[in-house]
Amino acid sequence: LGGVDFIKDDHGLADQRFSPFAERVAACAAAVRNASAETGVSTRYAPNISGNLDKMRLQLTLAQDEGLDAVLIEPMICGLPAFHAVTSEFPNMAFLAHPSLAGAARIAPPLLLGKIFRLLGASATIFPSYGGRFGYSLETCAAIASAARGKWGGLAACLPAPAGGVTMDRLPALLDFYGPDIMVLMGGGLLAARDRLTDETARFARRLRGLHS
Repeated sequence: LGGVDFIKDDHGLADQRFSPFAERVAACAAAVRNASAETGVSTRYAPNISGNLDKMRLQLTLAQDEGLDAVLIEPMICGLPAFHAVTSEFPNMAFLAHPSLAGAARIAPPLLLGKIFRLLGASATIFPSYGGRFGYSLETCAAIASAARGKWGGLAACLPAPAGGVTMDRLPALLDFYGPDIMVLMGGGLLAARDRLTDETARFARRLRGLHS
């Protein structure tokens, strides 16, 4: 109802007993469809897929059956070969790659989050932006965004998704730094509004669209 473009599961949601995948996805997909019909904004819901390759294939099929065309995935948890398999087998699905277990010391973030995830089929790559709770440097963030979006043979670009401590007052600086071709991921900064969540989300969407125009 707040008019955002994407709503994703938290990356901690899998297929737990308290939130089984099939029931959660059906309920959330229906709620988003109903709200989009009311607002006229084409909001997309991206459930988190997890588990082994066979389980992820089943979850992707369930998501498609609900009319969804985007999912969240953690490539370093499910494994890079499995990640590449599902992105290849479900070409009409957008994969938002989350950096869980990607670390910061083993593989250079621009290589892993910007290039390897993109090479294996990520549509968007989520990473902790500078100045937030986790804090990659300005140089690292710029390098991730450049690796994700830059020309690389005939490979499709991957959308940088800076996250981690994004707040309303930081939006102008983020767009100045990264440019307009990003997905701004704002979680806690919106959820802190509690019972004002819809109003605050609408303010966030209006602010971003105003900065883009």
